[in-house]
Amino acid sequence: MGKNFDGTGAFGPDFVTADELPPGVKGLRLETRLNGEIVQSANTDDMVFDVETLIAMLSEAVTLEAGDVIVSGTPSGVGWARNPKLLMRHGDVCEVSVEGLGTLRNEIVDEAAD
Repeated sequence: MGKNFDGTGAFGPDFVTADELPPGVKGLRLETRLNGEIVQSANTDDMVFDVETLIAMLSEAVTLEAGDVIVSGTPSGVGWARNPKLLMRHGDVCEVSVEGLGTLRNEIVDEAAD
């Protein structure tokens, strides 16, 4: 990758090239499941800024290089904003899926407990 950024979660399970996606990355369902329960569900069509706009705006401020990853945020439903809050705990399983691309599955580990 052209730049390192430690402020995000994991990536994967695969990286794909633009030709493997619908034009403009439009119409893809995004879902997050916590212990099998859907806690976030949205579509790339619902993004505040579409992918083309994000790339255009960012490239006005920085030089984007091959391999750079743009992190654009998360759909509504984030646990911290819920009432009551929905926080992940040691042993929980979080799965994030993008329609047609795959699912990233992570077991939550409380490193402070080690």
